Amino acid sequence: MFEKAILGMASLRILSGSLEILAALFILRVNQVEKALLINSGLAFVGPLVLLLTTTIGLLGVAERVSFGKLVWILAGVALILIGVRK
Repeated sequence: MFEKAILGMASLRILSGSLEILAALFILRVNQVEKALLINSGLAFVGPLVLLLTTTIGLLGVAERVSFGKLVWILAGVALILIGVRK
């Protein structure tokens, strides 16, 4: 059987991927660059949010098995990814 954290992380990724596919189909349907850019910019918000949520679920799943120092390094890495994407 799968761990709860694994099921949560996989579920979020499946939901995110499904949203990406639906957005791509919607972009094809509207067939206008301006509206496609609006749809795409909405997806730009979803990606980092899913990253944060899946990372949080994963960290909660391993919190008792990983040292505090390693958790700090993981959080610092996620923060740097978000800073790099934002600028």
